[in-house]
Amino acid sequence: MNQLDLKGRIAIVTGGAAGIGFAIAERLAASGARLSLWDRDASALERAAAALGAGTHTARPDVSDEAEVARALESTLATLKRVDVLVCSAGITGPNTTTWEYPVAAWKEVLDVNLTGVFLCNRALVPHMRANDYGRIVNIASIAGKEGNPNASAYSASKAGVVSLTKSLGKELAKSGIRVNCVTPAAVKTGMFSQMTQAHIDFMLARIPMGRFGTVEEIAALVAWLCTEDCSFSTGAVFDLSGGRAVY
Repeated sequence: MNQLDLKGRIAIVTGGAAGIGFAIAERLAASGARLSLWDRDASALERAAAALGAGTHTARPDVSDEAEVARALESTLATLKRVDVLVCSAGITGPNTTTWEYPVAAWKEVLDVNLTGVFLCNRALVPHMRANDYGRIVNIASIAGKEGNPNASAYSASKAGVVSLTKSLGKELAKSGIRVNCVTPAAVKTGMFSQMTQAHIDFMLARIPMGRFGTVEEIAALVAWLCTEDCSFSTGAVFDLSGGRAVY
């Protein structure tokens, strides 16, 4: 593992109890950061905090709820005093079905968690980061947001929204000490696969020229660099982790 310098930095990771979020949290901790994990899964959150060691703060907000995000941030600041880094990894896939058969309630849930949740967390942290004139925000999008996966219209639309939100916020904060970027992974084998059909999993694998899924550790490595001071001239940018799938 290459060593990155996050000593003394405080980081929030949403969806940090499992999968990509937990791998990112591990990598940030290994680089010296102190962590606040935000996740709705109480048992997974307890296990993750224990694995990361004493001093790990936890909160259980529904990221799609403005009041819960505000309370989680208040709790984080009360314990850790400052936040330098925000990684928004919380997300759901939604059902795999055609757009015309997609349940409206499921559409709203996916957009609420995957897009509105990122918006609310970004929105909540920016005033604090502006006061310190420093911050690193990394939003986890998806290659589906750039290409649009069939039978995943809500997921694809939500992740496209995350890309555009990142670009807008990055430009708004470009003259400050805050950098805002996102990553667009191709499929990574995590617990979220349990929400997908095997046909959809096979479709995603067939699109990756490397012929394999990415690993959470590979995503965490790039995200960790984006969280450092060395990431100083990239903002509003989109970083691919697609095994060669991305065409732009």
